[in-house]
Amino acid sequence: MLDNSDSAIRQSMSAIAQATDVSDTTVLRMCRTAGFEGFTDLKLALAQEPRTVQAEISTEPQTSDLQAATRLFRAIGQALTDTLGVLNEKTLAEAIDLMAGARHILVGGVGGSGIVAQAFYQRCIRLGLRCDAPVDSQLQIMHAALTGPGDLVVAISYSGITSDPVLVLQEAKSRGASTLCITGNSSSPLARLADVVLVSVSHEQGSEPMAAQIAQMTLVDALYSVFAARNTERVQLTEERMVKAILPKSI
Repeated sequence: MLDNSDSAIRQSMSAIAQATDVSDTTVLRMCRTAGFEGFTDLKLALAQEPRTVQAEISTEPQTSDLQAATRLFRAIGQALTDTLGVLNEKTLAEAIDLMAGARHILVGGVGGSGIVAQAFYQRCIRLGLRCDAPVDSQLQIMHAALTGPGDLVVAISYSGITSDPVLVLQEAKSRGASTLCITGNSSSPLARLADVVLVSVSHEQGSEPMAAQIAQMTLVDALYSVFAARNTERVQLTEERMVKAILPKSI
């Protein structure tokens, strides 16, 4: 698996067992012997290891503008592939269930993740969900202090160690709200506070890598698409009401 991590993170436990001619139980035992709770945790660890594409971005000399753009596109493609590789149906369904059952959703994030938080907010509005996403980090914490059972608080941070989103989830949990996070670090303080963790994977360097942000945004769009598919009539009615509301403003 270490020699073929690109392939391994996109395969099921049964596929790995079949490829290595052992039982599913043996694969699970190997994961636990290595210190992981299960196969999914092992895949997350593999996905978060540095990869060849990162080396290309960091060390390959820029000989043309097109080559620089090509390296970025490759990094984004790799991030999306790796993020899909660690996404499982159970976690996705749990996130959708939290959204569907929430009386109110609060979304928080700062910096590049703050842009993703605003995208999440806009998707929620289009789905007909009651949602707030204050841009100011102190306002996010203040809103979290007003949440309670039945509410959902979503925090977005690629590193998972930025203090503001961590404080938002801490406050929300202390008030009894459900918590969801989108992060690139499944063992981070933020992830440990979340009831459901969606992991975005990127191997770029820098504080706010573009590929990481696009992977986060794609997870948000995945939540939007799956929720809409589950609630077709509700979403269609919401869209119709919004179109009627904004149509008079069209030139």
